[in-house]
Formats: sequence, C-alpha cells, structure tokens
Amino acid sequence: MHVINMHEAKTNLSRLIEDAITDGVGFIIAKAGKPLVTVEPIKKEKHKIVYGLMKGKIKISDDFDAPCDEINNMFYGDHK
Repeated sequence: MHVINMHEAKTNLSRLIEDAITDGVGFIIAKAGKPLVTVEPIKKEKHKIVYGLMKGKIKISDDFDAPCDEINNMFYGDHK
C-alpha cells in the first residue's frame, strides 16, 4: 500500500481513488510522514447462486403452456 502525503492527496485525490479502484489496492494518507488514514476500495460482494432455493415455493399450472385463443387472436387475428 502506497503512502501519500497530505498535499499530494489533496491535489490528486480523484486520480488516486480511480487508481485504487482499478488496481484494487488502497493507499495511506500521511502528514509529516505520520500515517493518518487508510483509503481502500470497497470490495463487491459476490452473490452466491443457490440452486433450488425456490423449490416447492412456486406452483406452475399444468396447462401453463397450453394454447390460448384470446392471446392467439391478439397476435394472429383470425389468420391461424
């Protein structure tokens, strides 16, 4: 982790933050050589995919994919 003096941090804060995000590595801001704060990019949480999470919670009708005259007429009119 890089140590940046206060003046440089004030002058180049936007660039320093962009670099930290791009590189995934933060930096330390120091005053008179004494470290004061650490600036680190926030790590994105990876969403874990859980297969079967909704099992038994959703009911699909047995005829959900059966033809529907009303919808067919909307698409095709009387030209089936």
